[in-house]
Amino acid sequence: MPRALVISAPASGSGKTTLTLALARAFLDRALAVQCFKSGPDYIDPAFHAAATGRLSVNLDSWAMRRDMIETLVARGADADLVMTEGSMGLFDGVATQGLSGIGASADIAEMMGWPVLLVIDPAGQAQTAAAIATGLRDFRKGVRIAGVILNRVASPRHEHLVRGAMETAGIAVLGALPRQAAIKLPERHLGLVQAEEHGALHETIAEAVRLVAEHVDLDAVLRLADCGWSPGAAKPPLRVRPPGQRIALARDAAFSFIYPHIVEGWRAAGAEILPFSPLADEGPSDAADVCWLPGGYPELHAGRLAAARHFREALRRFAETRSVHGECGGYMVLGAGLVDADGTRHEMTGLLGLDTSFAKRRMHLGYRLAILTDDMPGHAVGARLRGHEFHYATILAQPDPPLASVLDASGTEVAETGSRRGRVSGTFFHLIAEDT
Repeated sequence: MPRALVISAPASGSGKTTLTLALARAFLDRALAVQCFKSGPDYIDPAFHAAATGRLSVNLDSWAMRRDMIETLVARGADADLVMTEGSMGLFDGVATQGLSGIGASADIAEMMGWPVLLVIDPAGQAQTAAAIATGLRDFRKGVRIAGVILNRVASPRHEHLVRGAMETAGIAVLGALPRQAAIKLPERHLGLVQAEEHGALHETIAEAVRLVAEHVDLDAVLRLADCGWSPGAAKPPLRVRPPGQRIALARDAAFSFIYPHIVEGWRAAGAEILPFSPLADEGPSDAADVCWLPGGYPELHAGRLAAARHFREALRRFAETRSVHGECGGYMVLGAGLVDADGTRHEMTGLLGLDTSFAKRRMHLGYRLAILTDDMPGHAVGARLRGHEFHYATILAQPDPPLASVLDASGTEVAETGSRRGRVSGTFFHLIAEDT
């Protein structure tokens, strides 16, 4: 029976990802099979998890996914010795309105699965007050069990003594205390962490984090905490996600890497074949494909190369004359007429849609999205209800083509980022997570 736990915190920036990677690798080094998950809509952390464990990590999202879908996804941990789910933001942070099985909070997953929570608390600028915060989290929601705490970035032995003493008085177990150690901090970019494949020293960083955790955390106590009696239950069928076609040409490189892992896995489980290609290498979609999908990523960082990739652009235009093409967020921008980078330079994109976007006029777009299609897109017909997530800093300069969908945020308010369609080409600013069925 696998052990299981959720690693969460009072807020973002507490060190959840670094600790998750360190614990995962530390237990892997003990010859345990470790399965990681990510709570919430994050497509970067799962790649770090996979690098640490050697197993694909997928997202669990209580706002966008029904419980049966979440249970099917977590069943992939049935053959593991330890299941670890990294939370997002603070433990109870989500949206104001109920989604398909929750508000998108990490606490939803912990309660749904009956997994204990290991809190990561950064007590910078405080001492005993850290115990008051942990106590508040412990008592906030019945059904969510705080089983222990790891202190991160502790300033000194005296600081640790004060915090530990207050935690002990509150009846909260401290399983470790990590000193300040800038050397294990993962690099960041405006949308979060730099992608795993771009981190040249990732394994060295994880190894250093493992050394620190082995020295300062009671790993045996963490395993005891995770021994919660969870069972994935009866065998679940493979997750099947409606594919956009039978043979899918999928753009995959540093500019096109933001697609949720369960989506691609679900396509394959439904019988679709994935044919990857690299626009940055000036490759076009395979002629054997019957649909082309451009995921999101960082096109603004590679806009010059994409504009110069003539074979890619011409091949994509030829493809679109007879077959469907769809882009998500960054992929949508590349399907447009032009993209203005952060320096104010405009780069010509493929021109398959009229969309013009700019990163010189930055504006953050963040949140869950419910889209009701007003036109067809690959794999989904008019009227389909799709749940996804939007996170980018691009400003729309022009979006002249007919809208693809009526798009609402989590509160039900309409947003301007409706996506658009022209002929066989469509695009959205949100990343698809699940169907609303």
